[in-house]
This record gives sequence, structure tokens and C-alpha cells, in this order.
Amino acid sequence: MNIVIREAQPEDIPSILSLYSEIDFADQQSLTTEKARDRFSRIQSYPDYHIYVAVHQGHLIGTFALLIMDNLAHNGAPSGVIEDVVVRKDWQRKGIGKQMMHYAMQKCKEAKCYKVMLSSNAVREGAHQFYEALGFRRHGYSFVVQPQG
Repeated sequence: MNIVIREAQPEDIPSILSLYSEIDFADQQSLTTEKARDRFSRIQSYPDYHIYVAVHQGHLIGTFALLIMDNLAHNGAPSGVIEDVVVRKDWQRKGIGKQMMHYAMQKCKEAKCYKVMLSSNAVREGAHQFYEALGFRRHGYSFVVQPQG
């Protein structure tokens, strides 16, 4: 499958929002395109935080975000955080997600990250199997709290 993975551009925002709407979470609310453009601009100001898109013949079919985070611990080695992984439903099980994750892991390898991590909602067992097949392993616990106020 001939796909291109590249950094997202402002004109990709409507397609990215459409992909996010395919995630089946009851608490998921889409940003308006205007708010998403503002947030995207802010993301672009971070030095090592990028949203990537997978494109096939001009059509956006997948996306993920990658943050390469500096650390003071671990002898200063950075760590990679992958978020918001989505492949368009009609393109799933065709290797697109695998290509995106390999791309992200290669970026982390080039940055000399000591680890690459991601979290996945507990109910997404198919996603867990996918990540484990790529070499990710369950490690520790993930804790979440809703900020008050």
C-alpha cells in the first residue's frame, strides 16, 4: 500500500476532525473547525509536538499525534508519547495503522528516546491487540482525573 505520512497542515483540519468523529466514545465532542485551527496553531508552536497524517492518493486516511518530550531523569533521554491514533474505518486492517506506528517509533528512535508510550481506553480491546502485535507491552498503570473547577 503506497501511503505518505507527513506532518499535518492547517488545510487537513476538517479531515482530521472527521477521523476523530469515528472514535466511538460517548464523551467525545468535536471541536469546531475554528477552535481546531486555533489549537493546531498552538500545537505547532511546540518544538517536538506534531500531528501527522497518512495520505493515499490525496485522501487523508489516518492520523496520530507524537510528542517527543525532554526529560531531566533517565540521563536526559527524551521519551515519546503517541496520542489520538485513528485510521478511517474503511481503511482499517490494511496496514495503515502499522505504518503510522512504525513511522512514530522511527521518529522516537532518531530522537534517542528511552521509551515510546501510548494509552488506550480500557474498552478498546482490538486496539490493545494491535499495539501488542507491534511490540508494545502493558506497563504500569494509567491514572486519570478530571480537573476540578
